[in-house]
Formats: sequence, structure tokens, C-alpha cells
Amino acid sequence: MEEVDVEPPVTNIPAAAAGKHLGFAWGPGDILCNMMMYPCPLSLSLNTKLLPSVLVRKDEDIYSPILRKLFNESHHIFVGLQTIREDLPSKNKKPQFVSISKNYRSVIRACMEELQQVAVSTQDAEVATQYGDQVSILLAIELIWNLCEVLFIDAAPAGSLLLHLLDWVRLHKADVDEKARDVLQSESPAEHESYWDVVLGYVLQGRLEEARQMLVKQASLHPAARNMFKLMDTLLSKMPFYNPSGTQTLTEFDVKWRHWHEEVDRCLQDNSFASNQHLEAICKILVGDEDTLLEHKDLLSTWYHFLVTRLLFCHPTVKPTELHYYAQSCLTMFLDSRSAPEPLDSILLAAFEFDIHQVIKDCSIALNNWWFVAHLTDLLDHCKLLQSHNLHFGSNLREFLLLEYASGLFTHHSLWQLAVDYFDHCPEFGRVYLELQIERVPLDTERKALKVLRICEQRQMSEQVRSICKIMAMRALRNNRLGSALSWSIRAKDAAFATLISERFLQDYCAKGTFSDLDLIDNLGPAMLLSDRLTFLGKYREFHKLYGEKRFREAAKLLLSLMTAKIAPRSFWMTLLTDALPLLEQKEVIFSADQTHELMFCLEELTSSLNTEEDIEVTKVELLRLALARNLAMAIVKEGTVEA
Repeated sequence: MEEVDVEPPVTNIPAAAAGKHLGFAWGPGDILCNMMMYPCPLSLSLNTKLLPSVLVRKDEDIYSPILRKLFNESHHIFVGLQTIREDLPSKNKKPQFVSISKNYRSVIRACMEELQQVAVSTQDAEVATQYGDQVSILLAIELIWNLCEVLFIDAAPAGSLLLHLLDWVRLHKADVDEKARDVLQSESPAEHESYWDVVLGYVLQGRLEEARQMLVKQASLHPAARNMFKLMDTLLSKMPFYNPSGTQTLTEFDVKWRHWHEEVDRCLQDNSFASNQHLEAICKILVGDEDTLLEHKDLLSTWYHFLVTRLLFCHPTVKPTELHYYAQSCLTMFLDSRSAPEPLDSILLAAFEFDIHQVIKDCSIALNNWWFVAHLTDLLDHCKLLQSHNLHFGSNLREFLLLEYASGLFTHHSLWQLAVDYFDHCPEFGRVYLELQIERVPLDTERKALKVLRICEQRQMSEQVRSICKIMAMRALRNNRLGSALSWSIRAKDAAFATLISERFLQDYCAKGTFSDLDLIDNLGPAMLLSDRLTFLGKYREFHKLYGEKRFREAAKLLLSLMTAKIAPRSFWMTLLTDALPLLEQKEVIFSADQTHELMFCLEELTSSLNTEEDIEVTKVELLRLALARNLAMAIVKEGTVEA
């Protein structure tokens, strides 16, 4: 992946902005200070070289399509991290944790590169500034994460530690490569104005092989000084670098390095390079001369680059426990006595001091970004690097940060789905937060409601399931979508609401003579037992199917059972008796004598309670009585004939 090199303009923070937080504004503010019971600083400003003085509007970044990729990709990494078995030995898990950390950083860098491309290509100055600011923030985030990976997660020992720190500086200080390209593409590289800056830049980063290749071009222009250039080439080629995978011990490397260092120092004392100020400067850098290093502040650009270069040429076997001393002294030496350290400096210094909680606290305040601190803290917690640091309301630091980050995701129309997994992996309060947040998700469509419902059902959140189903059922009922309303009420297991909707189905049938949503009613299955009215609706539809299939005897038996078992509402008896008329008038006797007597009894029971003044009802009753009497006579004759 290509390195992105961005140098935003230096921006002064106006007085009005003092105390404001910069970064992704849907973040912590001062809350972490209070929760961790730290004193909260009154005024904060960010490193103006890396973080521009821009207050991002609330929720602006969460709606950035490019940053959404950051949230999506990091979610997959987070979920994968939670699957690492706790019972594995630490030495087996360490490579996995380092790999996961690198995955997080690659996602940050990919997002950063895409933002940079958009910032360069867009014609909109405001958009370009916004994306440029986000690039700067991500640059700082990746810088801090990379250092935490080196010091805490990989935890490189003496010898290897410096190699990792060199890689860290090289990755985040890529301007020397840009200058080198300009120099090499020129007609006469050795005479280019930036030639010596490139050579010195390579040396300061410990890239001695590349420095040697550049010096060859200068040596060819000065035949008289060939021996001097050859001596410098020899010194550069002989500088030892520790090889962790080799057979050489750290003590043996240290002895070899000291011999080389003494040789370089002798050359300096002998004035071997006195006639060439540039080669003499390189020689002074090789012996770790602090004054010479500080003379090249413009090439180092940051105190932590100065730190790593100083360690390379003075203390290559530095131990992790010694870093804080060198870091503090380099910061003091490098910064102007009149300028105070920026928050980014404080964060890096806390990392060099191995104060993990201070790093997290300072990042939370300065970056105002839950994403970074939540994921970094989670990874450090899995590495068993966070001491028990409970907050006053009972949650630990990891869970607190994950809960707040996930709560921010819930404000987005699609990212809320990612937040569910974060809540799932917060054992103390994750369930409570999820229950509260899930109820706030706007159920704009049935598809979205089904997603929310599935999440709740998978987690046995029965109260939320009922609530969602009731909301959707009421909405469907208001829109006269009876099938959908019935389906939601069944999922909610709401007997009262299912009864109400079943009544509406029956009323519609009485008015129109047909059922709507036949597929749903035909496939109710055991769900019809939710309420008596729903049972009747399902069975009544079954009667119509039997009748349509000309299975008249089964249809007649079912129709009669609906009335005699009191499943059918009394208000619907007349409809059922009317449905019996076609069966009573069949040429073949469908109802037996006993069944006919039961129908007659039902009719008389109904007419005794009905107001039969209406002509229509009177006509129906007379027709039914006539049909029942005729059917009874036919049934008696048929049954008597069979008996005879």
C-alpha cells in the first residue's frame, strides 16, 4: 500500500476555539475525564501540524461514505478479534493480536488514501478542506496506533525495539522519498538543490544503503575527493544493525556496534571529512552528535523522529523501560523553550512512558473520536494489558468506550446494525444498552422492521419483539392492510389484537363476500390457536376450501362444529346458516337427521334473540326453515331405507 504524505498548513487556533474538541464530533467530549475521575484540562488544542483547527459538525463524519467504510471494515476485524479463544497461551495469541492491529491500521490507511484522492480531485473547495482535515486526523490516529502496536502489542525487546521504531518513523515521514524522486528525475541529480537534504534524510532514518547509492552520484563529480567518499561509503556499509532472527546475541551486537562507533569517531577526530561540510555533517550524525542533529530540525521535523535517530546512533540497544527518559529529554531539546507541547506530543510521550490509560484518556479528549479509543482499548484489553480500571458506575474502561461508540452508530440509518455486535460483546451493560437503543430505531419500512425483529428474536428480547410487532400491526391496520396486521399480531403473540383483526376480516367478508390475503389465512397452522376468533377465521376459511373442492360432507361437518362448539361468534351464525343453504339443497343428502336437528336448534336459538322485523332476515329465516324441513324429511327417508 502506498504511503500518503500530507502536510496541512499550520493553522493557529483562535481564542474562541479554546477548549473545543476537534475530530469526529459524535464523540466523548469531557465525559471520559469525569468517568475516569481525572482532572479535565480547561483548554485543549491539537497539534497544528497534524490536526487542523476545524470543529467537525455533529454526526457529519458518520454520514461520510468513505468513513462509513472505516466503520464497516473495522467492525469485521472487531468481531474476528472476539472469537480468539481465551484459553490459548499468550505466546500463541501474540502473533494474532499483532496481525489484527496491522489489519486495523491498513483499514485506516486505505480510508486515508481514498479521502486524499477525493480531496485532490474535487472542485469544491469546502469539500476538499473537509476531506483534507479528515486525512490529517486519520494520519495522527494511525501514528498513535502504530506506536501502541510497537510498544504494547508487539512489545519488542531491546535490539528489535529500535528496528520497529525505525519502521514507524519511516512510514510516517515519507517526504524524503518525494524529494528523492525529484532529485533522481532531474538532469543532474548530484547538483540538485535538494540532493544533500535527501542524503541526510536517508541517514537520519537509518536508510544507509540508499544514502550510499546517492553518494555515488556525488563522488563521480569529484574525482579528487574519491578517497573521502570511499571512506564514508565504508563507514556506512559497516554500520551494524541488529538481526533478531540471527545467531548473534544482543551483547555481541553491542560490542560490534561500539567498535564501529569508535572507528567513526576516530575519522571525525582525524578531520577525515573536514574539506567537505556535508560529509562531515554525516559523520557527526553517525556518532550521534546532538548539536548536529538539532541543526537539522527541518529534516527531522518532529521530536519523535529526533528521538529515534538519536537512539539509532547513540543507544541502539535501548530497553523499553529506558524509552521514557530519552523521549522526555528529546522533547525538551527539540521544542522551542517558548512553545508548550501539543496534545499529540503528550499522547506519544505517555505511550513512551508505557502509561496506557493516559494514552487512552488523552486520545479521547484530543481526538474526540470514540472509534479510535474503543477499538484500540478493546485490542489492548484482549492482550491483557489493561489493569482492572473500573469506572464508578460499575463498567470497565473497555466496555464504557465500546458502549459509547456503539451508541453513536445507532444514530445512523444503516450503521446501527454494526452497533449490535459491539453491544453483544459488552457483558456488563451491553444488553441493557441494546434494549434501550433498539427501541429508538425508526421502523420506516417492513424490511427494516424485520431486521430489527430478527435481532431481538435471536437475543430472546421478548418485550422488544412484542413492542415492534404491535407498532407494525397498528400501522398496517391504519393503512387497512389486514393481512400484514394479522401477521405482525401473530408474531407478537397478541391474542387481543389478533381477535380484533380477525373481526375485521370477518366484517370484510360479510361486506364483500370474499376474503383478502388468502395465502396468509390458508397457512395459519398452529398460529390460529392464538385466539378463538382467529381459530374461527382459519376454520371458516377451511370450510370454504372444502366446499370449493366439492367435499360437501366434510364441509357440512366442519360448519356444524363451528356453531355447536360455540367457536363462531353469535353475530356470525346467520352467515353460517346461510352458507348451509346450498348444502341443504343438494340432490344428495349431506346433513344427517341428527345434524339437521342441530341446525334447527341453532336457528331457533338465533331467532329467539334476533330482531326479525327486517324483511331480509325474515326471508332468510323462512328459507332456512323450509330447507331444513325438506332436508330432515329426505334424511329420515334415506336413513329409514338404509335401516330397512
